[in-house]
Amino acid sequence: MLNDRVGGEGSSSSAQAASADHHQLEPQPPLAAAAQPSRYESQKRRDWNTFGQYLRNQRPPVGLPQCNYSHVLEFMRYLDQFGKTKVHGQGCPFFGQPEPAGPCACPLRQAWGSLDALVGRLRAAYEENGGSQETNPFANGAIRVYLREVRDSQAKARGIPYKKKKKRRKPNSSNNNDQGMSSTTFHQMHQSPGV
Repeated sequence: MLNDRVGGEGSSSSAQAASADHHQLEPQPPLAAAAQPSRYESQKRRDWNTFGQYLRNQRPPVGLPQCNYSHVLEFMRYLDQFGKTKVHGQGCPFFGQPEPAGPCACPLRQAWGSLDALVGRLRAAYEENGGSQETNPFANGAIRVYLREVRDSQAKARGIPYKKKKKRRKPNSSNNNDQGMSSTTFHQMHQSPGV
C-alpha cells in the first residue's frame, strides 16, 4: 500500500530504490581535498606567521598595531641571510657579468622577485588579518623604493637590465576608433583632399 502511494507500482519503486543504492556505492570525492587552501594561500599564511614571529622576537617585542614600514624593511634585510642569489659587489671581477667564470666571495641575497612577491602576499595578509588599507606598512612608498633599488642593483650586478613586461592587449578592445566602421567610411576619412 505504501509503495502504491509513494512510488506508483511496486516494481517501479523497487527499481528506484535499487538505483538510489547504486548511487550511494559510487566513490565520492573527498571533501577535505576541496577544502585545502591554494598554494598561494598556504604560502601567504606561512609568510604571515614568519613575519609575526620576527616581530615577537624583536627586543622589545613589536605588536602588529605598532608595526610600521621600518619593521618591514628590517625584515627584508634580515631575510637576505637566507637568500640564494649571488649579488656581485662593484669591486668584484664578475660584477656586471651574467655568467661568472668562477666563484667569488660576494654575498648571497634574496632575489628581487622573491621579495616583491613576499611583500604582495604580506600586504594582502595584513588586511585579511584586521589591518586597515590606509595603515598597511607593506603598501608604504618606502617599501616600493627599496624594492626598486634592490631590483636595479641586482640587475647591474648581473649585467642583465630589468625590462618591465608589456601588458597584453585584448584583441577585441573597445578603444579602437575604427572598430565597426566599414572600409568605405575609413577610406573616406583618410582620403587626401585632392582625390
